[in-house]
Amino acid sequence: MHIIDLSAPVDATFDEPDPVRHEILSPRDGALHMSEEMRLHFGIEFDPEVLPDGEFLSLDRMSLTTHTGTHVDAPSHYGSRASYGNGVPKNVDELPLDWFFRPAMVLDLTDAGTGVIGADRLEKEFVRIGHRPEPYEIVLLHTGASAFAGTRRYFTDFAGLDGPAVHLLLDLGVRVIGTDAFSLDAPFGDIIGRYQRSGDPSVLWPAHFVGRDREYCQIERLANLGALPRSHGFRVACFPIKIRGAGAGWTRAVALLDT
Repeated sequence: MHIIDLSAPVDATFDEPDPVRHEILSPRDGALHMSEEMRLHFGIEFDPEVLPDGEFLSLDRMSLTTHTGTHVDAPSHYGSRASYGNGVPKNVDELPLDWFFRPAMVLDLTDAGTGVIGADRLEKEFVRIGHRPEPYEIVLLHTGASAFAGTRRYFTDFAGLDGPAVHLLLDLGVRVIGTDAFSLDAPFGDIIGRYQRSGDPSVLWPAHFVGRDREYCQIERLANLGALPRSHGFRVACFPIKIRGAGAGWTRAVALLDT
């Protein structure tokens, strides 16, 4: 089996709207920290100098949002109420795991530019590759945006789906849609500009707001989609981290190809 990493790193040096704070405690720092924690919480005195080289274990402290790096958006991210089921959208820890280990396909949308991608563009790509999504197949959108990861441009120059495009995929039975862009919707500036010109509220984050009426998940900020050697006939594993009550969770998304 060949494994292709489709995940972007969480990197404190990247340009991010919500900056990542990453504090690294060295093995020496870890020894001092452990000694202090044992004394404070358990009343145990321990001299860290008796450890080999006076070192224990390293430790990383991080401050970041669940939307940093490659992550899965849960239905509760889209709004506090849903028009389906019992009206309560699922958090990331409540999602069915079988959605996240499935056959997958990738659509080449690298010619889309900045703005929205419509259902007609998806239909053309289905014809080009000779494959339409089957129920529960994971659909990945290769927009090329990951080339700008770590820069301000990553958040302004990309393409997202419009409402009809999302409905098309959901009508075909898709429950997980992934993109290598910052968002499954178009950039904020593009969305707001179109709304100001048209006054049409349907252009406001339609890919996300569809999730208030139809249960599905997004994977955002994927990477390396261009490394996939074929458009379909592989599997993707993208289990979200189990964070109780959260609207999103990080994932180490990978493609699995039989050799």
